[in-house]
Amino acid sequence: MRRILFYIILSAAALTFIYPFYWMIVASLSPENELGNLTFLPSYLTLNSYAQMFDKIPIGRSFINSLIVASSITLGVLILGSMVGYALSRLRFKGRNFIFYLIIFTMTLPFQITLIPQYIIIVKFGWVDTYLALIIPYLMNALAIIMFRQYFKSIPQDLIDAARIDGCGELQIIFRILWPNSIPAIITVGIITFMASWNEVLWPLIVIRDEQLMTMPQLVTLFAVGGRAESQLGVKLAAAVMLALPIMIGYLFFQRYFIQSMASTGMKE
Repeated sequence: MRRILFYIILSAAALTFIYPFYWMIVASLSPENELGNLTFLPSYLTLNSYAQMFDKIPIGRSFINSLIVASSITLGVLILGSMVGYALSRLRFKGRNFIFYLIIFTMTLPFQITLIPQYIIIVKFGWVDTYLALIIPYLMNALAIIMFRQYFKSIPQDLIDAARIDGCGELQIIFRILWPNSIPAIITVGIITFMASWNEVLWPLIVIRDEQLMTMPQLVTLFAVGGRAESQLGVKLAAAVMLALPIMIGYLFFQRYFIQSMASTGMKE
């Protein structure tokens, strides 16, 4: 009975979490006049909301922009984060612990504090309305550095020493020795970084004004609150579904690896 009760509670919690996503998808396929009823199934399914959305905004172009930006940031974070994490975990130099604690401290600062200085720098460099404005500020990630540092500390020093004896340089040790032995950390950092980059909306709203360079979250936000949806809830929900769909599909494919990676990437000292 205890196990049955446990599964009943888990099932209720799962349904509570899933239902808003289910209703969003179903409502985007429902007639506009039925959206206020919150029905479980509409009288019939229609793609009219999606057709109107594609007619009003360049959602395909914004999808490509988001894919370029999120992929570039993820690749940069994996490369730079692993390099800094390796330096903080294996190289001996003065101030190493101070730098590590300083990186931890930056995680406590809200993004709004650094927003204005970053925007001024972007303007000075002339990067407004370019991909560089969306990518460069996110290439250094404190969480990625910490996770790589902690994971690299768990790898035996003998493996690194053997690579040095064989003539490997520091970069070769990172990418040819440590990376193949750090798949859980790479998967975890990659998924977290890609999802965060894909969903970012505040910074693109500030530095991008050209509609052809807008990311999906930015374009959908402007579409939903800027009046172009013409108060049609179904069209807004269709745009929200298109925004969430890539992340939902990606998570369905990678959830097993993500859970395993989070479980195996412990914060070891």
